[in-house]
Amino acid sequence: MRILIVEDDSILADGLTRSLRQNSYAVDWANNGDEADHILTLHDYDLIILDLGLPTMNGFEVLRRLRGRGSRVPVLILTARDAMEDRVTGLDLGADDYLTKPFDLPELEARVRALIRRGQGGSSSTIVHGPLQFDSAGRCVTVNEQPIELSARELSVLEALLLKANKVVSKEQLVEHLYDWNEESGINAIEVYVHRLRKKLDPHGISIRTIRGLGYLLEKPRG
Repeated sequence: MRILIVEDDSILADGLTRSLRQNSYAVDWANNGDEADHILTLHDYDLIILDLGLPTMNGFEVLRRLRGRGSRVPVLILTARDAMEDRVTGLDLGADDYLTKPFDLPELEARVRALIRRGQGGSSSTIVHGPLQFDSAGRCVTVNEQPIELSARELSVLEALLLKANKVVSKEQLVEHLYDWNEESGINAIEVYVHRLRKKLDPHGISIRTIRGLGYLLEKPRG
């Protein structure tokens, strides 16, 4: 899952980036409104964490333009402004949640998980696929109630496939959602992660099928 942080406080942005990356998110950062608005015309995200008091263009305008383009990506406003009228304006413009600074990091992380689930059409932190259960909050997988050891990248690939089970997910989509700008990424890496997932899941009747020229399909469980 990929997150864009729009925040002009570099210390806060760095802390948030480190925390979210430790939770297996790919994270990009924009430090002003114009940059954020430009980025959001080029890239898709699973969540945006948006400050309001930004240089060059305030957060309200970034949000207004985003929704004006028809984007439904979840937006969490994170700001020092706690006035009721700011909350109302942000929510009316299409924000999904509003958190004021200072904040507790565990609360922010919980809100991030909830908003991403909501954006993917779910409400529970657990995704069930036949005998497989994926706990997005605890970042763990079980099959028939037995834990399956997966790396952080393998978990992220599996999560992306689970969220679109029975639909084709292209390699490019997986790259886009797994890597931020500062990481080297490529199709070959995705192929390696899928290969490793197959070795661990195929014995349990859970298959990832390659659709030549299109991508990967997590099929309905066998048996």
